[in-house]
Amino acid sequence: MDQKKTGQFLKKLRNEKGLTQEQLAKRFNVSNRSVSRWETGSNLPDISLLVEIADFYDVDVREIIDGERKSEMMDKEIREVAGKMADYSNNETKGHLLWVQIAGIAGIILSLAALVLQGLTYQPDLKRFFAIVMTFAVLGIMSIITLYVTGVLQKIMAHKKLMSAIKITVFVLIGCGLCWVITTAFAIGMFYLSFNSSKVEVSELPESFAKYIHVSDPDSEYSYGNMPEFDVLPQSLEGLNIKEYQLTYYNPWDPQYLVYFTVDYDEQDYAAEIDRLSKIGVEDEYVNYYSVTGEPEGYDLVAMDCSEYYGFIYAMIPEGDNSSNEITYVAIWFCNYAPDLDVHDYIPGKYLLKGLDVSDDNPYRSSRL
Repeated sequence: MDQKKTGQFLKKLRNEKGLTQEQLAKRFNVSNRSVSRWETGSNLPDISLLVEIADFYDVDVREIIDGERKSEMMDKEIREVAGKMADYSNNETKGHLLWVQIAGIAGIILSLAALVLQGLTYQPDLKRFFAIVMTFAVLGIMSIITLYVTGVLQKIMAHKKLMSAIKITVFVLIGCGLCWVITTAFAIGMFYLSFNSSKVEVSELPESFAKYIHVSDPDSEYSYGNMPEFDVLPQSLEGLNIKEYQLTYYNPWDPQYLVYFTVDYDEQDYAAEIDRLSKIGVEDEYVNYYSVTGEPEGYDLVAMDCSEYYGFIYAMIPEGDNSSNEITYVAIWFCNYAPDLDVHDYIPGKYLLKGLDVSDDNPYRSSRL
């Protein structure tokens, strides 16, 4: 069989009818491209269309296949056989494509559901961003495959106005998608730039306390230290006998404090401070947060302000030592259920609450996110 000869014959028949490729495509509900492929011989009409084309041009099916006119016409019996063959081919194809169609529709539904869920739980993260982009791409591919195997895509392509509307819609969606991608990429870029450019500020000078805690300027970068929970800490360290001191501040996106210091008071100031701290009291629910099971070993808590989201700020005294006037203050304050720093690198273990786990993958955080 010479496909090019067949194609030239089909082109000749169309020209004899005085039709354009577009007009013929509309007649048989196919795309202009399909007609062009028939006439160049790169493809041939489906067997289901072959009888219709033969009837339309008033020629024998064998003449189309051979690419030339014959003296005799196909009789009724041959036409019936060809028609039955076309019906058989359609039924067999439909049977094979049924499961493909079902799988395509299921794929579209699952991809759409995955896209919605990822959008609802989205947070600026490079991996999540690419996961959404890939899910969107899979949704588009599954949609095109499903439209193709159901025959809808070919029908859509045969209508110019509908195709123009689809193209405009696609361009608009692509434009909106690009804007979203650029905006998201910019936000993620700014997040990582801010995160990586932030420095850990560590001070062992008590004079730095006023810079970070109970600051007078409400617009200061360190105004986070004005939160009510920081009232557990003294308003000022000026004039106090500080035995040890370390304040760590880190702000990659949200401010974080890891602080400990010990003050040795005289008897009068010690009594006044104990009275102040006793009025704040100890929140019993602190043992429910971050795997904490109790006070630091060898210490009694005299004041505690805690938050299931931010952490702990507390004051404590040596257990059973009535001769000591020392009070140790500790602040482990962060955001999003875990600090970005390892608390054990900045606060001695003896000052940490028993069982405390504020690591990045701590169980308490996992149960909340």
